[in-house]
Amino acid sequence: MTELEQKIEMVNLARSLFERGYTVGGAGNLSVRLDDKRILVTPTGSSLGRLQAERLSVLDLQGNHLSGDKPSKEAIFHLAMYEKNPDCNAIVHLHSTYLTALSCLENLNYDNAMQAFTPYYVMRVGQLAVIPYYKPGDPNIARELGERALQGKAFLLANHGVVVTGKDLIDAVDNTEELEETAKLYFILQGQKIRYLTENEVQELKNRGK
Repeated sequence: MTELEQKIEMVNLARSLFERGYTVGGAGNLSVRLDDKRILVTPTGSSLGRLQAERLSVLDLQGNHLSGDKPSKEAIFHLAMYEKNPDCNAIVHLHSTYLTALSCLENLNYDNAMQAFTPYYVMRVGQLAVIPYYKPGDPNIARELGERALQGKAFLLANHGVVVTGKDLIDAVDNTEELEETAKLYFILQGQKIRYLTENEVQELKNRGK
């Protein structure tokens, strides 16, 4: 894929997320590896529904701004994850409704905020670790995500939103959509007796990809 094709794909996927209500206003940001030295990231304050390919930000892996508009202040945690996990090629960060609601609950299991009750959750992301609350843009978010970058595909930022990775941008978006739908189901099922997957069932699903 050429750089222009990657930019167009990011614009189209971002618009799709916006139009379907996964993000509002100027919230959220996306990034993808362009090559082994550069990443593409959405600009600061930009709406995912109104991105322009020529204005997307290009950074090197040290965070130097190479072209496009000024990058999101949260690019710092994207860079930390790319540095620590060579298999991470794209990142989606959203304040989507149900995952953000989940991030605001007390007494979450910080190792896994949602116990598995569908196979798709397990196959797409496996589990959902929680990062403690820090204000948006705080370097501690980058530190925490960098330290855990090899431990999973999805991370819930307490009182903030979600960060999801993928092998490419389409994969990261698909993972995010499945995770948001799982969170929606979690809230719909509150007050009901949920049949959670057993440890053996979860392990069987995880072993499918090995």
